[in-house]
Amino acid sequence: MAATVDPGEIEKFSAMAAEWWDPQGKFKPLHMLNPCRLDYITRQIEGHFGRDLATPRPFDGLRLLDIGCGGGLLAEPMARLGAEVVGADAAERNIPVARIHAEEQGLEIDYRHTTAEALAEAGETFDVVLNMEVVEHVSDPKAYLAACHDLVRPGGMMVCSTLNRTAKSFALGIVGAEYVMRWLPRGTHDWNRFITPDELCAMLREAGLDPVDRTGMVFNPVSWRWSLSERDLSVNYVTTSLRAG
Repeated sequence: MAATVDPGEIEKFSAMAAEWWDPQGKFKPLHMLNPCRLDYITRQIEGHFGRDLATPRPFDGLRLLDIGCGGGLLAEPMARLGAEVVGADAAERNIPVARIHAEEQGLEIDYRHTTAEALAEAGETFDVVLNMEVVEHVSDPKAYLAACHDLVRPGGMMVCSTLNRTAKSFALGIVGAEYVMRWLPRGTHDWNRFITPDELCAMLREAGLDPVDRTGMVFNPVSWRWSLSERDLSVNYVTTSLRAG
């Protein structure tokens, strides 16, 4: 299975690897978005697997993969909730950053410099696959999602987020974030690679997954916070899809 990694995209994120855990650095947008992402992810896992988030380690016994894990912003809270976590990233320089930070936090996370395709070829499977802000950066989204399907165990789930391809997403996700606020280096995103919710759900179905939810993530410039929205998917959005048991 050919890898869908785009070398140019990997180089961009490798150059920023050391700044992953600086909440005021180049990954400030992800630090701001993270509570909203975690709210969605934990609720979806809780509902699908019948877990109780009020318990100390609600995800005990679940094996979870975070594709494009970066410095571990999602992997670490998933490990704290009890999941057995594998963090995978095609940008090699992200892995030691993630490993060191996890060790400092006393967390056991299996971080690997690898790709979704390589994990699928090795026969790895997971109850939960987190696929957050990755699909817009790969060279072949359909092939990439096919590999992701193979990583989800029968009865398991995948959470996938990306950016919608709209005029608003160009204005906010590129002009606003990269040129006005300078939250991200210019060129981080390519609007032509953004994917509409209908396009993503069609690709997920083609890959053999069943999309069961789509929710927007909306930034409020007054409260300076992100929140989930069932109606506004015009910029950032997240989906949950299931693999039949």
